[in-house]
Amino acid sequence: MPGRRPPRPADGGSAGRTGRPARGERTARAQQPTRDGRPARPGQAGRTGAPRQEARGRRPADRPRRPAASTVELTFLPGLRDVVAAEVAALLPAAHGLRDVPGRTDAVELHLPGPLAPVATLRTPVAAWVVVHLDVPRPKSFASPEHLQRIVDAAYASLRVAGSSSFRFEAAGSDSAAFARLADLIHEATGLRHAPDDGDLVVRVRRGTGRTGRAGTTDPGWDVLVRVGPRPLSARTWRVVDYPGAANATIAAAMSRLGGIVPTDRVVNLMCGSGTLLVERLLAGPAAAGVGVDTSPDALDAARQNLDAAGLRRAPAPALLAADATDPAALAAALAGPLDGHGADLLLADPPWGTRHGSHAASPALHAGLLRAAHAVAAPGARLVVLTHEVRVMERVVADAADLWAAREPVRVFAKGHHPRIWVLDRR
Repeated sequence: MPGRRPPRPADGGSAGRTGRPARGERTARAQQPTRDGRPARPGQAGRTGAPRQEARGRRPADRPRRPAASTVELTFLPGLRDVVAAEVAALLPAAHGLRDVPGRTDAVELHLPGPLAPVATLRTPVAAWVVVHLDVPRPKSFASPEHLQRIVDAAYASLRVAGSSSFRFEAAGSDSAAFARLADLIHEATGLRHAPDDGDLVVRVRRGTGRTGRAGTTDPGWDVLVRVGPRPLSARTWRVVDYPGAANATIAAAMSRLGGIVPTDRVVNLMCGSGTLLVERLLAGPAAAGVGVDTSPDALDAARQNLDAAGLRRAPAPALLAADATDPAALAAALAGPLDGHGADLLLADPPWGTRHGSHAASPALHAGLLRAAHAVAAPGARLVVLTHEVRVMERVVADAADLWAAREPVRVFAKGHHPRIWVLDRR
């Protein structure tokens, strides 16, 4: 739609009088302040994600409105829906209206009043998105001032959580003239650069999901989703060593949630590898002690580096021990010092599987030894949480160890073509 101008800023000011920002105001959009309050250099647009602040507390005319509440979509690995919902209830108490996204097994939607910053504290979802539903027949209509304003507001809501300098579309027809026009308008309104291949801020467009339109008729319309932050929630900055066979971080976070986040717990990560399970548990909340155990010096070194990157090596620093997690006597001797003679309250394990580490033939003895050794060092009432792809093997060894552990219903997870199970066992 040639000649269509960007939406009038929601807060009025000089842009509201003319429908077009003054030249200085347009420049200011691309020159948001740095964190110390100084004006940004050219080319830094959007890096802080915060709307620019003017001197003497004056509210800028081109500042986007802050919605009273946002509709947020959380995507996750199929199978973890209930864990994600429980984490939302624990960390986002103001959220309400959580429901499944129609036709999806990997997404829920909720309404969150106020800023979106708390969303970034979630560790079990893969990504979070601000959802804008537009009751229009085609994406060409997104460029109208009222609809564009809502898209820009969603972009700024995301930028307030974590800054970006560029954006890209994920949509069918994203190379069309309609999306080219929309990209120009978003750039003019936010200063973000359109980078079709590698933009930080992702704007996803899809057909609506079963909403009710005008006059009570079903009108799918269109959903515009703006990802919260320049990276998915599942991206972990602490993972500086990507050790082969490392557990998926959102699954690791789910294991901690399933085992319970108890501040007085003494936490032991058996067969810790590069420390994914231990890092995720200690980042989820305080613990009385944290210990990682593995037989591989390379794995322990990787765990040490990841703990350092996560900021978890400060006192009281987690201990990393070389010990056999299938030998009850050796494990008890190794843990006696770090646990001050106490038993472990929460034990986490991700036994090796397949050909990368270990072998299928050795798996029954490995899993059976793990359950016996974990019981030997477990405190009364302890929980053992095990992630394993050896489903049939685990079923047999759990049945054989029924006098040691009581099993809860396992959780099946779908991740990159694999279908592992998370087992939570309670010490008898």
